[in-house]
Amino acid sequence: MNVLPLRRFVRVSALACLALWPLAGWSSDWQVSVDEQNGLPMVTRGGGPMMKAKFDFWAADWSWTGFYTAFKVNGPYHYTLQGKNKELDFDLAADIRKEQPQTLSWAFDLDAHSRKAGVMGGGMVFQFDPAQMAGEMGAPQLLPDNRGWWWGKADQGRRIEMRFDPPLAKVYFERGNPSELRAFFYQDPISAGRQQIKALLNITGDIELGPTASERFGLEDPASWPDDQLDWRTSPVDLSFLNAPEKPAGKRGFVKAVGEQLMFEDNTPVRFWGTNLSAYSLFKSPDDEIRQQAKRLSALGFNLVRLHHHDSPWVSPNVFGDGTLVRDTQQLDAESLRKLDLWIKALKDEGIYIWLDMHVQRALTANDKIDDFKELAKGENRVDLKGYAYVNSSIQQAMKRFAEQYLTHVNEYTGLAYKDDPAIAAVLITNENDLTQHYGNALLPDKGVPRHNQLYMAAAKAFARQHELSADRTWRAWEHGPSKLFLNDLEQRFNADMIAHLHSLGVKVPIATTSTWGGNGLSALPALTAGDVIDAHSYGAGGQLEKNPLTSDGMIDWIAAAQVVGKPLTVTEWNAEPFPLPDRHSLPLYVAGTAAHQGWDAMLQYAYSQQAFNPGWRTADNWHAYNDPALLATLPAAALLYRRADVQLASTRYVFAPTPATLYNQQVTPRNSPLLRTAMEKGQLQIALPQTPELPWLKPAAIPAGAQVLHDPEQSLLAVDATESVTDTGELRRNWQQGIYTIDTPLTQAATGWLGGRSISLGAIEVHTQTPYASVVVQSLDGKPLGQSRELLLSLGTRAEPKADYKTPFNVEPLAGSLSIKAPAGLKLFARDAQAQLKALPAAYKDGHYLITFDGKYMSNWLFLK
Repeated sequence: MNVLPLRRFVRVSALACLALWPLAGWSSDWQVSVDEQNGLPMVTRGGGPMMKAKFDFWAADWSWTGFYTAFKVNGPYHYTLQGKNKELDFDLAADIRKEQPQTLSWAFDLDAHSRKAGVMGGGMVFQFDPAQMAGEMGAPQLLPDNRGWWWGKADQGRRIEMRFDPPLAKVYFERGNPSELRAFFYQDPISAGRQQIKALLNITGDIELGPTASERFGLEDPASWPDDQLDWRTSPVDLSFLNAPEKPAGKRGFVKAVGEQLMFEDNTPVRFWGTNLSAYSLFKSPDDEIRQQAKRLSALGFNLVRLHHHDSPWVSPNVFGDGTLVRDTQQLDAESLRKLDLWIKALKDEGIYIWLDMHVQRALTANDKIDDFKELAKGENRVDLKGYAYVNSSIQQAMKRFAEQYLTHVNEYTGLAYKDDPAIAAVLITNENDLTQHYGNALLPDKGVPRHNQLYMAAAKAFARQHELSADRTWRAWEHGPSKLFLNDLEQRFNADMIAHLHSLGVKVPIATTSTWGGNGLSALPALTAGDVIDAHSYGAGGQLEKNPLTSDGMIDWIAAAQVVGKPLTVTEWNAEPFPLPDRHSLPLYVAGTAAHQGWDAMLQYAYSQQAFNPGWRTADNWHAYNDPALLATLPAAALLYRRADVQLASTRYVFAPTPATLYNQQVTPRNSPLLRTAMEKGQLQIALPQTPELPWLKPAAIPAGAQVLHDPEQSLLAVDATESVTDTGELRRNWQQGIYTIDTPLTQAATGWLGGRSISLGAIEVHTQTPYASVVVQSLDGKPLGQSRELLLSLGTRAEPKADYKTPFNVEPLAGSLSIKAPAGLKLFARDAQAQLKALPAAYKDGHYLITFDGKYMSNWLFLK
């Protein structure tokens, strides 16, 4: 993750803003609602974005200016918006209402405080899904005289129209981009004064208007909810028994990749449930707290921790030392290494393995002796090496020197060099740094790096000449075609060289090259196969359970599309944003259940913490799960079901086997491929990379016998009218129309999503809630099936909101409803408070079932029936 920890999302209401959130249970997949981030309309289909809008304003020469908004839900379908642009000196206010069942209205009041000349102006930018433009909806059209736009096809009967009165200053399509429409309030000059513009959005056909996420979850004031009972130093549950057989980590020898599985040296298979320790948590935590957090991590069920952002310039001190004093990155700081040593020792003692990154966001300096540094720096004193490392040999040497210093460093607490410690489970060469989609573009002729472009172009021409490809198309990194062959080859050459260096240092554990992330298509996978594992990163938004795989992609689909035949799959980052999503307690269950069914090998949430573990004032953040009661409500439950293999591996294997032409000549992603979205809803999905003459190093694994081999990315494996999917094992069910996900196994039974007003019956439990959105998990702790178990863990997830300015403790929504559990007589129900004391709670017993009632007042995320 390369996002600075101080980044904040605009807090638009008492509840979190959500980018995309359809209404569960609607009769239509097509929905229009108001985006709580900016008060503008958004269109979704099956939970996926079809049209998004934003505000943009520019000063002279298209210099972007900041426009800051605050959104408020006043009541059902009535909202207000306040906006301010300091650079252009104007304010905006809007009153937004649902006028009719199919009409939304905006009354925009603009107040320009001074005249601004020589500016570009601005207003609203509407972005339409190109796939829909080529398909059902057609291209959006302009209304005459700058009065707005409409979108739809007459033969579909589906139309969206947004009309402005009086006409706007300008409505036009961005040059060369028919999917981006700009509707300007202001052009040059902006005259001082007030004006009002009214907008009406009308829909026809099978499109419905729906409420915002805040309205769906409920408009109660979170300040009325109880404070969380979470102690950040201790765990509310104790799953350390999962790690007890592995203490100290490494006792079974080094981790190795064997076919599609991770194993220890003694051939014991291993499955990792992990998280990330990042940035300040690594270097500013007191020694005693490092030891304490290692125990807590074990109790929460983690057995793998990635040490991340150790080299990033915004972290001070980092592995190079105090950022105000360090003038180069050629030496590692002794005290910073001591802190890392202690983390590794403390985690190892608790049976937790460690993942090491060789590069995250290291900023090279002028003193690092980098060739052509000035053209990269462009006047700055630091350079991000991403992309450039693939053609600049001096950067490669700097990366190798760091790897040697880091991996040969002897841990003062274990007496072992990192490379010789079997508690180190895996190594990553470079974080989120691929050529095939992202950073190949940094080397193009128009990027102002002539020497690096010269090296890039020479390599492209040589590759084109060698394989008789179009020289003009081979260097075009932004296009599919020959460029994807070349970029994979250039990336693989770097990977092979770095891997050889790591092996020469004595690295024995699996090596990942970089990750598939940020919209990478399948054409990014070949170069990643140089490593021992394929690593993926995936971030979602709200409403993941409601993504209709027939039309829309979710964060899970992007992980599934990275599972290559013959390689283990690791996921070193998963999460959803913006913080604080009210449904985030669903994610651990959805991720863990799917990962177990798909056979993924390591799942690491991002992140446990980016802040130091110091007593005193604490903040809430998307990258601090350690003090987030919503995520921690279900993270231990997810760890238990995943590590214990409560969910069975799929019995059916679907292998997508694209031809070279399909793989390299077109963008194939979960966004545009129904096959990638629907196959994993039923069975295990894998990708078989094709033999490619231009890439002789690509050694595809044999497709397993019995696999169903599929070739068409447009093929769907679900019925066109499906509203839910059930896995081939029958244990996982996701109803995207209702927004409900269930897990029904002998040892774990869970329901999460829009449970309010419904009755959910699983093997040994029955759930009724009045709380609209919740997670309820019941698990056996003694290994006996539910119904027979005499020791059960109950995990309850609801909304959790930090206090103003992201302060803790959180306010947590109390659950209202009831839970029936089949279990032997004689058990007692307990809750654990913040002081780790057990408190007895009432539970009636009748006809072999315990009935637990939740009154909507008492709050506890974890209960024990034993």
